[in-house]
Amino acid sequence: MESGVELGMSNSCYEDASKLDLGFGHFGCSHYRRRCKIRAPCCDEIFDCRHCHNESKNSMEVNPLDRHDVPRHELKRIQQYCIQCGVCMGKYFCSKCNFFDDDVSKQQYHCDECGICRTGGEKNFFHCNRCGCCYSILLKDSHNCVERAMHHNCPVCFEFLFDTTKDITVLPCGHTIHLECVKQMKRHFQYACPVCSKSYCDMSCVWEKLDQEVASTPMPQIYQNKMIWILCNDCGEKSEVIFHIVAQKCMRCNSYNTRQTRGSPTSCSSGF
Repeated sequence: MESGVELGMSNSCYEDASKLDLGFGHFGCSHYRRRCKIRAPCCDEIFDCRHCHNESKNSMEVNPLDRHDVPRHELKRIQQYCIQCGVCMGKYFCSKCNFFDDDVSKQQYHCDECGICRTGGEKNFFHCNRCGCCYSILLKDSHNCVERAMHHNCPVCFEFLFDTTKDITVLPCGHTIHLECVKQMKRHFQYACPVCSKSYCDMSCVWEKLDQEVASTPMPQIYQNKMIWILCNDCGEKSEVIFHIVAQKCMRCNSYNTRQTRGSPTSCSSGF
């Protein structure tokens, strides 16, 4: 989240509520509702917010050598109220992040460990020191820790996750990804984590259907009783199984989310 401009306020202005609410909810951009703009210290240009700046300065039309992000912590002389007229620049204001937002329904709060402002209400989240980010309190005792889990790009759209404004979900394996990207994967029948290939939802019904398909698909004589080694992406078990053209089943967890590691025919492997 981000920052404001050169503002201040005299004590007398606080008494005029009409000025404090002047323009509330009518200004801002697609990222934030706010009654101020920022002057980017990197290029000295005016933008509604740092995301507007970054989208503009990193577009395909810009020379790759000239692309850059705004150094948001270098914005100076930030205050919540205008020293001239008393207008409030944003109902939510964080002096640590230099950030304003009029839409307080997002329940913004500042996380000192993350070093940025988050949304969703402080009481609803906790900071995991190993993962290096804030998670829903519902995951406090059940999530799999992954070192610096959100300090990387989304494995689908490649947007940096740590300070994204989009909703993020934590897969059962512990890897993080945009919620909308997961939905897109499901629309394309992709049910494995793009990072570690583990299944991220209950696939038991799919495995049952594959059992039926394997049983109804006889193999040619040349491939009958042909043994190969597989690695299960879900449980990590290595096992030697009879090769089948449809898929290879893990003998430990019954998953078909497997890959061939060695054995012939070398051109055949399975997974989903």
